[in-house]
This record gives sequence, structure tokens and C-alpha cells, in this order.
Amino acid sequence: MGNPAGRSIEVSDRHALHIAVLMGGWSAEREVSLLSGKGVANALEALGHRVTRIDMGRDVAARLAEAAPDLVFNALHGTPGEDGSVQGMLDLMGLRYTHSGLATSVIAIDKVLTKQALVPHGIPMPGGRVVKSEELYVRDPLPRPYVLKPVNEGSSVGVAIVTEEGNYGNPVARDAKGPWGEFDELLAEPFVRGRELTTAVLGDTAMGVTELRPRSGFYDYDAKYTDGMTEHVCPADIPDDVAAACEAIAVRAHRLLGCRGASRSDFRWDDERGVDGLFLLEVNTQPGMTPLSLVPEQARHRGMSYETLVQAIVDEALAGGEPR
Repeated sequence: MGNPAGRSIEVSDRHALHIAVLMGGWSAEREVSLLSGKGVANALEALGHRVTRIDMGRDVAARLAEAAPDLVFNALHGTPGEDGSVQGMLDLMGLRYTHSGLATSVIAIDKVLTKQALVPHGIPMPGGRVVKSEELYVRDPLPRPYVLKPVNEGSSVGVAIVTEEGNYGNPVARDAKGPWGEFDELLAEPFVRGRELTTAVLGDTAMGVTELRPRSGFYDYDAKYTDGMTEHVCPADIPDDVAAACEAIAVRAHRLLGCRGASRSDFRWDDERGVDGLFLLEVNTQPGMTPLSLVPEQARHRGMSYETLVQAIVDEALAGGEPR
């Protein structure tokens, strides 16, 4: 039988668990999720666990009920695996699972809700507002340059930077290719010049700071997941006070949102302004676990193998308790 939420699993049992790895699904990040899931499943088997791999379809609840695992390792990215939908299903089924719970997932996937949760606590984030895509064909919502991004997507899916010299038109042309053609509403934010930084948090511990240097353009979805398109500098070559601020903000955001397991906080840093130029962009509650992913990379730099990282995420899920 599976493990109902009320039964406590001892950490000493961890080498004899049956773990279902949820991967794939139908989001824009399906292929990346399959890579994450494959890596996690192989690591769990190397650790001695029994693994059931599930490429999530509409029959996912039935397949999980049939498998009856002790734990579900959520390796999904994007909706519905990262937005609270799968978390709610697993809660109803009484199955323990890795990473953040329902409420945290609902808030963190939504960039507007994330700002509302974090900015009042002093977390520095860019301003901005939600706009109807139709408005862009009439006037700019903010002075150029500005950034447009979907409210509820991750991994820089559908991000556009609108500049004075850009080829989107002025105002944005209706036939220009961009997120306005895919989403009815978008979040418009002021563009923060400078550098891309990211910090992983495991439990309550920051794992370090990595700078991401795209070889061309900006750190979009393709740059994240195409080998050779982005240089990872780990640890980032940045001042100590900026690195410390990245880690402190990432840990605080992790706690304020109630994240569990691993999270990853992405920043823009205006290096002409010192610490005052650091802005949190988003918190990822289901960070990638692929060979190019940043959480395993930061773990390696700390001397933690991929298998040890996976086991640490499993151990926190087994420890139970409500999100902080």
C-alpha cells in the first residue's frame, strides 16, 4: 500500500522506499521535465530505491493509485506540476511528495502574487503592472526599455525585452512575434540592466551564487537548456556583499513563501549600483535537475553529488510537516 499522509516514515527507511517520479506532462517545459525526471529516477535507483517512472498524462491519478508509492518525487516543470494543481491532487490522495505544497506553488508560479507576498517584507523586486496584450498595439505600458513576460510561466518562457531599437515596432506591431500573440495578459516590468545571477536554496541553506552569461541575447528558455549557449560562472565573480545579499534574499524568500525541498531564486544585478542594484525576479519551486541545471551545479561546487542532492530532497519530504 502507499503511504498515507498521516504515517511517518523514518529516515532510516530511506534505502527501501518505493518512489514514483512524476515527469513530462504537457507544459511548455515538457522536454526539460523528462530530462530532470530521468536524472532523478536513475539517481534514486543508484541509491537503492525502487522507482516507478510516470510520464504524466490525464490518467495520472489512476496510475499513482495503482503504483501506491511511499513518496512522489515531483520532477514536473511549469503547469500543472508547479502551479498547485498536482500538489492538490497528491494532497487529496494522501501521498507525500517532494518540493513545495499547494499554497506555496500557487503563489510562486504567479509573478504578481509573488511580488505581493515578498515586497512588503522588504524583498527588492522590479515594479511593473499587468497589461492586456491588446493595449500593447496602442501604446507602451512603461517607458522603454521594458520587459514583458507571462504572469504564470517559468523558465523565461515567453519573455520579450522591448527596446527603442527593437524590431517589435513602436507601438508593438500586432503581427510581431512575441508573447502578446500567446497570452491575453502580460506582466510589464522595467528592464534592469546588468547581469543574471541565481541562488539555489536547499532546506534553509543557500547553495551559492552563479552568474549566467548568455553567449548572445538574454537568458531565455533556449539559453537555459541548450548546451553551449550560456556560460555558468560558479561561484559568481561578484563582490562579497552582493553574493551575501543574493544568498540572504534567496533564503528569506524561500521561507516567506513556505518553500520546501529545493528552490532557486533568479536575480538581475545592475553592477553600477552595488547591492542597491540587486533585484529578485522570481522564485522557482520546481528547479531543473537536468545535466545543465543550476541546482545540481551549485551542489557539486559544495561537494555534494547529484545522488546526495536527490536524497536530501527526499529526506526533507519524508520529514513531513506543513510548509513554513
